[in-house]
Amino acid sequence: METQNSGVRQRIFIRNMMCSSCIRVVKEDLTKLGISVLDVKLGEATIVYDTEKISRSQIDEVLQDLGMGLISNKDEILVDQIKQTVIELVHYMNNVDSIVRKSEYLVEKMGKSYQTLSKLFSKVEPITLEKYIILQKIERVKELAMEDKISLSEIAWMMDYSSPHHLSNQFKIITGISLSDFKKDPAGHKKPINQLY
Repeated sequence: METQNSGVRQRIFIRNMMCSSCIRVVKEDLTKLGISVLDVKLGEATIVYDTEKISRSQIDEVLQDLGMGLISNKDEILVDQIKQTVIELVHYMNNVDSIVRKSEYLVEKMGKSYQTLSKLFSKVEPITLEKYIILQKIERVKELAMEDKISLSEIAWMMDYSSPHHLSNQFKIITGISLSDFKKDPAGHKKPINQLY
């Protein structure tokens, strides 16, 4: 935290900031609160504000109204970065090689061993990192199935399943419905990627 003429300059870390539209919304809502937003990236923002007029709890309240929130714990910050990396990998890269070597990708991106990342994730979250990756993959499968542009075999290959049968089985275990039933009636079965558990 550094003091400037117009207030305190601070880098804040934001939980559940998972997509590019979040950047715009966070900037808009913090600005409405009277905060000067210098920079916003996924998971963080650099802001300047008057601490006598605006409290951290007010900032947190604004973010919570958006389904986000302030993070102050170092472990939570790292776990949020892990989540963002998994979402980037599964939802935005469409690179089979990266999904297949997801542990290598996480290690490269985070600069820590997969074992360390996995332990940290389980310490902070109620599920394992592997389960989180599976939940994200299933949500991506839902998107691809709804688009109906590629075959089930291609989706299975793209998401690193050994076969369409393996994908279908895991889909049913996770969602409680078959992939074919989902395709017939997807309403109500799609979840926001930051609220899967």
